[in-house]
Amino acid sequence: MNASVSAPAAAPLLFNWDLPRRRKMAITAFVAASLIAHALCFYIFQIVYPPTIALLPPPARVSLISPTSEEGRTQLQWIDAEDPALAFATQRPAEARLRALPNVRHIPSYLATEPALKEAPPLLVDLRTPSSQPPAAVPIAHPQVPPATSARATTFSFSTELNSLGAPNLPTPSFAASNNEPPDNIRFRVAVGARGDVRYCFRLNASGDPALDEQARQYLMLCRFPGRPTSGESGRSLIWGIATIEWGNDVARPQATSTMEPAGAERHGRQRESIDERGASQSTTGTQ
Repeated sequence: MNASVSAPAAAPLLFNWDLPRRRKMAITAFVAASLIAHALCFYIFQIVYPPTIALLPPPARVSLISPTSEEGRTQLQWIDAEDPALAFATQRPAEARLRALPNVRHIPSYLATEPALKEAPPLLVDLRTPSSQPPAAVPIAHPQVPPATSARATTFSFSTELNSLGAPNLPTPSFAASNNEPPDNIRFRVAVGARGDVRYCFRLNASGDPALDEQARQYLMLCRFPGRPTSGESGRSLIWGIATIEWGNDVARPQATSTMEPAGAERHGRQRESIDERGASQSTTGTQ
């Protein structure tokens, strides 16, 4: 008994040499549980919640008009007869020809008509100092008015009612305008009495010159007609008509008054007086 107690205990080994436990059943259980979990998830997401179906757009279709069908042949015949491209296009008629412009050489205007050249100023220049006291007024060169190309006299015309009385006896015209503006043609409504005299004269429009209008009215009042017609209008006391005056270039124009020449004469007189006074003062000084 003492021997058994005093015997030392056996020391443990460095490696465990016992047989390993079998774990095949645990792995098999985990694999089976994973399959069951996958099957359950597939059932939930694929059967209970079906996936969303996307509707694709319909494919593009092209319809061709072929002459194999009756409708196609009818539509093709209508297009040939009523072509919209021909209706909206500008087409030249068949008989029209394209007219091309001829190739004409350009001729400058100065080759056909030679321009008038101006004369050069004289080379001799008067370098003398002008006098501060000229003996006379400075001459003023007035531009020359070109003469009228053709004379056109003032004409008088009457309406048909007055022309039936015959040619009137017109006095010598002598008209004077109050301004230099060209007057407009003027018309009067006149009444001729039984003896051919003008009884009334009313102005229908103005010429732009009141003085010339009054002269024209007085001129028509002096006109005399030869007589009255014996048939149709003998019972009427007055014959009314229209008299038209077309002005010519024989109307007298007002003369433009120049104020420069009197001013020059007055300045020349003052200069003469100053010269005389200066000469008298010099002679008095010399006498003293």
